[in-house]
Amino acid sequence: MSDYSGQITTPAQPNIGNPGEVYDRLYFSQTFSNIGNYATRITNALGALFGPRGGKYLNAPYGAFQDSTDQVAANTTTAYAITFDTTDFSNGVTLSNSSRLNVSQSGIYNVQFSIQFTNTTNASQDVDVWFRKNGTNIDKSNSRFGFAPRKGVGDPFHTIAAMNFFVSMNANDYVEIMWRTTDVGVSIEQYAAGTSPTRPSVPSAIVTLSFVSNLSV
Repeated sequence: MSDYSGQITTPAQPNIGNPGEVYDRLYFSQTFSNIGNYATRITNALGALFGPRGGKYLNAPYGAFQDSTDQVAANTTTAYAITFDTTDFSNGVTLSNSSRLNVSQSGIYNVQFSIQFTNTTNASQDVDVWFRKNGTNIDKSNSRFGFAPRKGVGDPFHTIAAMNFFVSMNANDYVEIMWRTTDVGVSIEQYAAGTSPTRPSVPSAIVTLSFVSNLSV
């Protein structure tokens, strides 16, 4: 069930009717009273919105998603879309085709990710991670991450790749996170919950997409 206790109630427009041809003191008294009450409710709503901590009343689009599977590269010459299988939060941002983050509202969005990479090779490796919008690479959105060799047999090198990026999007646009590796021994891995001490599982990838601003005219 939705909790609307932190939202501002929209004042209902008063019904002032139509005045008669003859002056009616009671009608005008009630009408001015209704208009005054309406103005008071609007003033209170605006005061709450523009007052201290007024941002708590705003409802902006957002989405948070994660993946609980391992993701591998079959070769080093193909770009792979990072996929997600769990929706944590969704308000105007939805997941489709496992990799596409779709928006229903135009605006500037902040996309932020963290990816759990593993290097099982005996050499240093690199991974490029970048963004695509509607199937087309976004210019200057690539980041290169370097990974140390594995620590030993059965003991790979682990690291988190993370960054954020602003994307201009129209309604029904989608954005994807792409990756390629210098060796197929580098993969994106999830890890089960641990014990001694008890600790949460490790998603292979996490992404959030948050509305920042409307598009400038």
